[in-house]
Amino acid sequence: MRLPTLRRIRNAEPGQILGTARLDRRTKRLVGRLRPGDIAVIDHVDLDRVAADSLVAVGVGAVINAKPSVSGRYPNLGPEVLLSAGIPLLDDLGEGVFERIREGDTVRIEGNTVYLGDDAVAHGSLQDVESVAKAMTDAREGLSVQLEAFAANTMDYLRQERDLLLDGVGVPAIATEIQGRHCLIVVRGYDYKADLDVLRPYIREFKPVLIGVDGGADALVEAGYTPDMIIGDMDSVTDDVLRCGAEVIVHAYPDGRAPGLPRVNALGVPAVTFPAAATSEDLAMLLADEKGASLIVAVGTHATLVEFLDKGRGGMASTFLTRLKVGGKLVDAKGVSRLYRQGISGSSLLLLVLSAVAAMASAVAVSTVGKAYLGVVSEWWDNFVFQLGQLF
Repeated sequence: MRLPTLRRIRNAEPGQILGTARLDRRTKRLVGRLRPGDIAVIDHVDLDRVAADSLVAVGVGAVINAKPSVSGRYPNLGPEVLLSAGIPLLDDLGEGVFERIREGDTVRIEGNTVYLGDDAVAHGSLQDVESVAKAMTDAREGLSVQLEAFAANTMDYLRQERDLLLDGVGVPAIATEIQGRHCLIVVRGYDYKADLDVLRPYIREFKPVLIGVDGGADALVEAGYTPDMIIGDMDSVTDDVLRCGAEVIVHAYPDGRAPGLPRVNALGVPAVTFPAAATSEDLAMLLADEKGASLIVAVGTHATLVEFLDKGRGGMASTFLTRLKVGGKLVDAKGVSRLYRQGISGSSLLLLVLSAVAAMASAVAVSTVGKAYLGVVSEWWDNFVFQLGQLF
């Protein structure tokens, strides 16, 4: 629990939370500016697990959400993640919170109210385990409506991107050689750190093409690797990683507009665009498949229906179809961790070496030559000890 520590640092009274406010309407963009103990002010209806995990990883003191964190459309997982980590969640404060609070303000939370100094600036609903559990139960009752919407979005996407899915039309030419190689696609999503750690032996042995999807490129660098390619809309990858030498592919809208391209150009980094209605992680998979990858290993991507719905975007229908398209060569990281093991573990190797040394020592000790050799070594040691004694 972080709150006791936060109170000591900020001299807050019991029942109060004090911290520096950091605001952004896009949670994944805000995470890059947050520091431990900050109060995150977000505008995120149906807070998903990936966003909540990123807030927990930073160590925020509390989260203030202008929107309902559980709207009831589907059972999203983010609020439970925050509460399990002991992070208070003040919900549904309204759009006015972004007008009344400024970046860097010191704010105080007491119950359902946010204060600037002695002035109450916003009121919301302080969530707890019981309130979130009830909201999740209500949301599950309306899940059939979301499934129907998901199916409709899937058909719309299939009609819109049929040529890309079936024939690879629109996939850009790239310099990175993929034909016949493994590709490791990293998204900064569910359990990506643990999965990357498990895959270290696999990466060392097979040397796959490393593809970072937006912030997934930073995840690769943090794990000690250099990405070969970076794909995405460039809203969560850092400048330093963009300059690492990886080939950059900017995700563009179907009409060709690429909001992330000016940023890449300003950094002087060469880039090509990939226009499509799919998500960035889908583009990475489709590109790897079209360029002849023999195996696609996914880290942090969305793989289950719960994860598709938790993302809360109609565009996740593209992920469903993309996985059908590349399914024959796509393996989730957790599957690889079960299938792939090092040929011999470190402890087993150490035991083998010690056994060999012991066997050699025994053989030397009982042989005639070994006894003579041990006599020479013993005499040398006695002389060494004697000379050492003369020095002191």
